[in-house]
Amino acid sequence: MRNPKWHRDEIILALDLYFKLESGKVHAGNPDIIELSRIINLLPIHEVKPDEAKFRNPNGVSLKLSNFLAIDRPGKGMSSYSILDAQIFNEFKNDKQSLNKIALSIRQITVDQNLNKEIHLINSDDDEESVPEGKVLYRLHKLRERNKNIVLKKKNDALNKFNKLQCEICGFDFYSKYGEVGFGFIECHHITPLSDLEPNTKTKPEDLALVCSNCHRMLHRKSNLAFASLKNYLSRV
Repeated sequence: MRNPKWHRDEIILALDLYFKLESGKVHAGNPDIIELSRIINLLPIHEVKPDEAKFRNPNGVSLKLSNFLAIDRPGKGMSSYSILDAQIFNEFKNDKQSLNKIALSIRQITVDQNLNKEIHLINSDDDEESVPEGKVLYRLHKLRERNKNIVLKKKNDALNKFNKLQCEICGFDFYSKYGEVGFGFIECHHITPLSDLEPNTKTKPEDLALVCSNCHRMLHRKSNLAFASLKNYLSRV
């Protein structure tokens, strides 16, 4: 069996390094490429690596950087790049600062073994494949939303203040709609944009917003859809 295709997170890390290296230094013996190979192998993404010896090894990483060279300078590098390679290259070629910021956050997650394991246990969903910042930061976002102690504190604060739990975007109240079966039920959304998530920070109640399931799904469909933006949109329709 062949190893899985490169995922968005891996391509982001490779592209970030590509923009930092001179073209003559794109080879498997470069210490930066060797280190990136090690980091990519630590990412909590792929369940199965059929050919583990070759999985994202320095040769494979250097070939991926050569793919970027072919996109960047037609006629150079390895032209066997994927549609996703070209898509991500074009997304970030004029925004290297955002690329580096996202890549740094992804790298930081690999340093924390416990956090890495927790993220790996988060179930995948359809939305994570379309998130510009990649699967790893999306799952970190979901992990933050599931911090039981902080979620409970957020709910209790709302109950003490308003005597009910309602969606902060559309106002939906599960208890009013469903009676006892809906008592105490509401979801939490982490309002920090994925691109600003820092793995080494702790979630606070003010980082969360109480939302219904529908609004929560809409917020997750687009990582750049801000909590306030969706709320303003609903107020106009």
